[in-house]
Amino acid sequence: MRRRVTGIVAALVLASLGTVMLVVYVQSARDEAVAGERMVDVLVVSDDIEKGTKAADIDDLVDTKQVPAKVRADGAVEDLADLDDESVAAVDLVPGEQVVAARFVSRQEAARGDLPEGLQEVTVPLEPARALGGRLTAGDSVGVFLSFDPFDIGDTGEQTANSTHLELHKVAVTNVQLQGQGATPVSSDDSKGVGGAADGKYLVTLAIDAPAVEQLVFAAEHGSVWLSAEPKDAPEGGTKIVTRGNVYTVGVQ
Repeated sequence: MRRRVTGIVAALVLASLGTVMLVVYVQSARDEAVAGERMVDVLVVSDDIEKGTKAADIDDLVDTKQVPAKVRADGAVEDLADLDDESVAAVDLVPGEQVVAARFVSRQEAARGDLPEGLQEVTVPLEPARALGGRLTAGDSVGVFLSFDPFDIGDTGEQTANSTHLELHKVAVTNVQLQGQGATPVSSDDSKGVGGAADGKYLVTLAIDAPAVEQLVFAAEHGSVWLSAEPKDAPEGGTKIVTRGNVYTVGVQ
């Protein structure tokens, strides 16, 4: 009799436990379903955003919309304040997709991501006047001038002519730092005013192939380097090595 009673009690306990677990499971599933249906705010692209567009410039290209929490993308942005104004779109963004923080990177990261395979990065110290007054930022495209004073030719007593040439075209800038300012990149929005270029030198990192690295390093060691703003569509023809002997005839047919 005692065993029968014990068995009945155990069965009731197990049944109660099973019922509690079932109720908990059902409630949990219901909570998840409700949470999934909960509406949340996200930024959604309303017009094409081209790769390289600054986060500060997309205010008119996105809208705030509500979507179910379960379809909110990981890292989705609710407010543009959540993005660094100086960050840029790493890829083209199309209407209808959610704005995701991971798709915005620094200009340095974007510049490096655009580099063809096989290029090297090399840094040269330049005075502000030689580096566009310091108005360089990662992602810019520059022309590189190599300039030399006369060199002695062996033991002959003769010298080479002084010379300047636009040697490298449309070189990608991957980083710019002001020497003595730690690792702080130079921003294109920095405003120093007329005659207000920073003192010291800029450390400009360029992405070029191996032969060009040799040319650039040699010029930095034994001559001088100047940079020009050279956009992708700038013509490259008509250049030549300029010396004192032909400086007044360059471009004359």
